[in-house]
Amino acid sequence: MKIIDLLNQNKPSLSFEVFPPKNETSFESVKTATEEIAKLHPAFMSVTYGAGGGTSQYTLDIAKNIKSLYGVPTLAHLTCVSSTRDTVKQKINEIKSADIQNIMALRGDIPDSLKDSDRTTWDYKYAIDLIYELKSANQNFCIGAACYPEIHPESATQKDDIKRLKEKVDAGVDFLTTQMFFDNNLLYNFLYKIREAGITLPVIPGVMPITNANQVERSIKLSGSFMPQRFKSLVDKFGYNPDAMKQAGIAYATDQIIDLYANGITNVHVYSMNKPDVAAKIQDNLSDIIKK
Repeated sequence: MKIIDLLNQNKPSLSFEVFPPKNETSFESVKTATEEIAKLHPAFMSVTYGAGGGTSQYTLDIAKNIKSLYGVPTLAHLTCVSSTRDTVKQKINEIKSADIQNIMALRGDIPDSLKDSDRTTWDYKYAIDLIYELKSANQNFCIGAACYPEIHPESATQKDDIKRLKEKVDAGVDFLTTQMFFDNNLLYNFLYKIREAGITLPVIPGVMPITNANQVERSIKLSGSFMPQRFKSLVDKFGYNPDAMKQAGIAYATDQIIDLYANGITNVHVYSMNKPDVAAKIQDNLSDIIKK
């Protein structure tokens, strides 16, 4: 099933993101974790794509396994930075052959070894280049793209960021998924601005449960997310106690999601980090709201 069709059902739903193993040694443990999350029967599951495409085959393996065993619609991430056109075309064909209808089109992180290289020679410089490639392939994919409620780390201003986002949307994107955020007001302000800019397609908010105090610094580094005082106080109070921090982090994420539903959002994507227990607890907290 295409994700855009799920979004058009206009009823509260929850989806989860998982990541593939880094190598064959950890494949079985990751496969088991993703299967446990799939057993929750979320609206869909997305499977990430390692930096530089290093885990691309595992991405497809995990996505196919989830879909075939549990019938959960899957969204395969695909990044294009530092990839050749032939490599990307091959990956597109592999995704199509696996009967996966949904692709998350991303630029991807630039490897440290290539940060000083001449990017004018690259086949793909931005996500929009991949979106054009997917549309030209004429494979009828449902295409998702990323957006940033605060601002993309490489954008000078939010206005410039939204202008670039509009270009991606006009290139043929079907829906958007946000980077993580911890203050819902940032999302509501962002939605107002992009609607004003003419971006009307569905936006899926991405929420990350912070269940370990060590995640905080890494999350800020990766996303540049603003941490509200309420969240900082939670970490200060419970960060030293792993069990308490996990419970508090799940409660904070649940509260975020409930507020989103209450304010008209119908679909929320949880960055569940291959943690079946966290995914299950959040879904259980929302059971009557999403009527699972």
